[in-house]
Amino acid sequence: MGFNGCVLIMDQNQERRSRLEAILSFMQVAWRSGSRADDLAWLESQPQNLTVLVGDIEASLSQLLNRFPHHAFISLGHIDHIDKLDKQAAEADNLLGTLSELTYGELTGLLTQAQHWQPVRQSGEWDEGLQQLLIGDSAPMQAVKTLIRQVAAKPANVLLLGESGTGKEVIARAIHALSAQAKGPFVPINCGAIPAELLESELFGHEKGAFTGAVSSRKGRFELAEGGTLFLDEIGDMPLPMQVKLLRVLQERTFERVGGTRSISARVRIVAATHRDLEQMIHEQRFREDLYYRLNVFPVEVPALRRRQDDIPALLNELIARHRVTHGAELSFSPDAIASLQAWHWPGNVRELSNLVERMFILCPNRVVQPQDLPAKYRFPTDAQLADKPFDELDERDALSSIFQTHDGATEDEADFFDFQATDDMAPEEPEPVAPSLSPEGINLKAMLANIEMDMIGQALEVNEGIVARAAEHLGMRRTTLVEKMKKYGINREL
Repeated sequence: MGFNGCVLIMDQNQERRSRLEAILSFMQVAWRSGSRADDLAWLESQPQNLTVLVGDIEASLSQLLNRFPHHAFISLGHIDHIDKLDKQAAEADNLLGTLSELTYGELTGLLTQAQHWQPVRQSGEWDEGLQQLLIGDSAPMQAVKTLIRQVAAKPANVLLLGESGTGKEVIARAIHALSAQAKGPFVPINCGAIPAELLESELFGHEKGAFTGAVSSRKGRFELAEGGTLFLDEIGDMPLPMQVKLLRVLQERTFERVGGTRSISARVRIVAATHRDLEQMIHEQRFREDLYYRLNVFPVEVPALRRRQDDIPALLNELIARHRVTHGAELSFSPDAIASLQAWHWPGNVRELSNLVERMFILCPNRVVQPQDLPAKYRFPTDAQLADKPFDELDERDALSSIFQTHDGATEDEADFFDFQATDDMAPEEPEPVAPSLSPEGINLKAMLANIEMDMIGQALEVNEGIVARAAEHLGMRRTTLVEKMKKYGINREL
């Protein structure tokens, strides 16, 4: 069913507990089962929201709900068991319902509700809530958190912009959790993953007999998100005909199911996200300009991981805690391994980092990951290793190539040769750089090249506001190569 997380079963009824274990195993859901007091201590140590199935235990349900407000609870028992719950427990926000029968369908429905549940936070808890929901204290993440504080309580549509894998859905969930719609559902839909002919039905639902295969009426995502938040992921991949229909819903706040005539009110908040350049798509007539302005009421730029590499240690701790339950093992990264990871440019962003952590759980369970344990592309020498590394011929060749290469790929010697043959009319507007003449005393070529390289790197970083990726592109070299050279020369990116 795609449930992400762990389910804790707390029940002294052995038969019921065994049946639940079998069902969850069939559903490929990670679970932990028991009825002892140490399960409470384990539950208290879990920083993430977990789903707890509570049956016959010594503690009362009200005590559990009050003690663990950040976990979602599902009561086990018959329908009449609800009447026996005291008023405080019945009104608790983290009690999602009662599993009256141990059936796959009923359990799936409650687990889906638990998947979308987020604890309600008061306005005074926003800073703490943001700290838990969004990992990282770097300047780019602080800017994102400031924007979320400003917009979360407002009904405005939000457009999240950023590369794939940067955590746009995590930010959308944070906006929902801190909004007035927090008690309502958070319903995501990937507009690029659903075929165009099915997307309308997925969004708006359909009536029985609306098309071949519609054997019964079905609610769409707009109805499922009633009173909550609808997250339209990859909105840039939505087909043009559907963009027209979505625009109408956003304007009129009503819609009809496919094959239906009854208008249904759309009381939902819209948060959209895309990794595409929508303004360029508008220019190419692949995205409607009027829809863009409906969605782009409050844009939020989600920073790529290479712009917030200071957050990698905190992200590693969060990802380790997330995968620890699934793999049943411990894991940590040495300072050198973390420094090596911070030197990588992370084209896959946080998703790539998460995949790496899971891979390390498989390769190095219950160990401290060292740089040599990392896949080859993530290994970078430490500052001490770079300081001991001699300036060899390979460095000299790289320096010559990166500094003296012209735009068309010719070296300076080749460029001088062609300029010598050119006529005066063909002369460039700006003079080509000329190397200093060789004095009778000689010259230290390696030192001269190193000085020139350091100066060029410094200029590139200054022009590109300290952004290493842009500076590397400016210098015509790979980012990883530039990072190594900066470490070798002791150059700080904040020049």
